[in-house]
Amino acid sequence: MTDVLVLAGCPVHELLERQAIVLARQLVRVFVEEIPIYRRLPREELDGDITWITEHNLRMICGVFRHGRPPLPAELTPIRASAARRAQERVPLEALLAAYNLGARWVWDRLIALATPADFAAVLDMNRLIFAYTEAVTSAVCTAYLKEREGMLSQEQHAMHAAVSALLGGDPAALAAVRPAPAYLVMAIFVAEHPDEKQDEPGGAIAARRKLARIRAAVQRHATEQVLFVLDAAGGLVLLPVASGEAPEATGVVEEVSRAAGVPVWAAAERAVPAEVPAAAKVAEEVLEVARVFGHPPGAYRLADVLLEYQLTRPSPATAELAGLLDPLLDNPDLLRTLKVYLETGLDRRRAAELLHVHPNTVDYRLRRAVSLTGLDPADPAQLQRIGAALAARRLTPR
Repeated sequence: MTDVLVLAGCPVHELLERQAIVLARQLVRVFVEEIPIYRRLPREELDGDITWITEHNLRMICGVFRHGRPPLPAELTPIRASAARRAQERVPLEALLAAYNLGARWVWDRLIALATPADFAAVLDMNRLIFAYTEAVTSAVCTAYLKEREGMLSQEQHAMHAAVSALLGGDPAALAAVRPAPAYLVMAIFVAEHPDEKQDEPGGAIAARRKLARIRAAVQRHATEQVLFVLDAAGGLVLLPVASGEAPEATGVVEEVSRAAGVPVWAAAERAVPAEVPAAAKVAEEVLEVARVFGHPPGAYRLADVLLEYQLTRPSPATAELAGLLDPLLDNPDLLRTLKVYLETGLDRRRAAELLHVHPNTVDYRLRRAVSLTGLDPADPAQLQRIGAALAARRLTPR
């Protein structure tokens, strides 16, 4: 198109160009009224940078109408720079795009109100050009904004990795450099596999990443500062900062993580000041392993919850000896299973019978047989402790 667009007897670009400054100020006021985030921007930013880039956009639209072509790359340079600054200020991208679309619509409404039936062809050309403008600025804004955010995220991830390394390494100089929180809830977690992760690539990988993102968001809701993660879709370490007062209950955090992930979650947690984080992480990982090895249900555990099992997992010749106390029952698995269920039900023979699908008298018979073979009687409190320890040791060292 070579002819200058004319509306109501006047070149369209002149309708905007001669009052661009006034229109820019009016349009910024519209942004403030219509887009909530703009109401929270500093006045000096609205009167300065935002008004300037709005005026630039108006003049760029004038050029689009004058020359009948989309914005040139050089004209889009200030748009990209402005989008990068908004990314740095953490203005949401959707708010930024809303402002550009609102501005285009506002200009269009002002111009179309001047049109007459004789301007039909010009209106069609204007419509095509306003779409070309919107497409160009949307692409420029999104590209610049996302590039800036990626750079910022890279810096944030680098800072997070430095903080995690300093805390887990226990280096006092490194800790001073990253300014850690006063204390952390150190959590080792194991996350079951979601059914969607069983899909072939890329579906399974996408499902795993989505699950991981939900887990991170669920944990972050329990902290006002940035949570530190060494985490993949199967689990890992979480350092949840505790600013002051009591740390959040690990049980509540794990329940929320499990709901977000849509799968069972096991966790072990220890509270620690920064200097104690390495030791706390080691204990948490060991407690989590113990809870998993000994078949505890999903949930949050502390060392106090698994003291016997934890101690049995420490290197000791006593572990094998304890497990061997029940070797006489190996030829009759029903006896061993009955003894195990009897202890798990709190020595309730009727409940044990229900779980085993046998008559209570059968439970009594099997228990008498187990006593005669092992010499360990669950009715004796001292021997009951030995039976419990022996069963735990067998889980650790199956035979």
